[in-house]
Amino acid sequence: MDNIIHPQTAIGHVHLIISNLERSLRFYTEIIGFRILRKNQYEAVLTADGATPLVVLEEKTDAVPKPPRTTGLYHFAILVPDRKSLAQSLFHLLQTGYPLQGASDHLFSEAVYLADPDGNGIEIYADRPREKWEKTENGEYKGVTEPLNVSDLFAQPGIEAWSGLPPKTRIGHIHLHVGDIAKAYDFYVRALGFEATIRMGTHALFVSAGGYHHHIGLNTWAGVGAPPPPTNAVGLRVFSILLLDEEEREKVAERLQYIGASVRRNENSIWTSDPFGNEIELAIQQ
Repeated sequence: MDNIIHPQTAIGHVHLIISNLERSLRFYTEIIGFRILRKNQYEAVLTADGATPLVVLEEKTDAVPKPPRTTGLYHFAILVPDRKSLAQSLFHLLQTGYPLQGASDHLFSEAVYLADPDGNGIEIYADRPREKWEKTENGEYKGVTEPLNVSDLFAQPGIEAWSGLPPKTRIGHIHLHVGDIAKAYDFYVRALGFEATIRMGTHALFVSAGGYHHHIGLNTWAGVGAPPPPTNAVGLRVFSILLLDEEEREKVAERLQYIGASVRRNENSIWTSDPFGNEIELAIQQ
């Protein structure tokens, strides 16, 4: 069985449970820079290019905070197209006074971290050119967490005033709390077909398609054996993986069924869930 996912695979959108739609919309449009693609009383779809859904916000009137030692979202990562875009976003965030949680240089990328009003973790980042990504002796990417050189970031020529997220913005990766790294490896590598790119002992694993540094991060920092959060907790409801075509999606579904994972179908999508309750939509690239 061919068990390597297609190199053009990418992360599609993230669907979040939040407690107050209007409050979240102000944050995601005025602070982050998304645009509203469509909206109803309890749900809004956000975009950067006016057409592609990137974030879905769903209000639950009975939402509760996500318990700290549970699986689910660690953060989702908004990939802007270049360093100038990252500089514009960071400068805007500093101007608004919104609290940041960190700003880091990971060698392969530069990133800023914050959380939405419900505590959902967000990374905004720009990749360095792929030829500058360093590898270790075992062939995995060398990833570090050093302080971001903000002065150098802001010293770039040609930085324009912030006007929201650029149209080429997309969801670059998602990082999840899981309960067991070995089980996560079986699901995300052996079944879904991603390749391991960075390992941090037995507590974190990063996987990707096509040699990217990571499309999905997995960690046990909420505790080994951590349970899923309550169904009405704020946080991640589902994220989508964009596959090349129907043939590729059926290959992935077959591998999932082979390990006994749930595979649920409707007219247009296939849904599954990892061993820790994280829901995934297998979608096809448009």
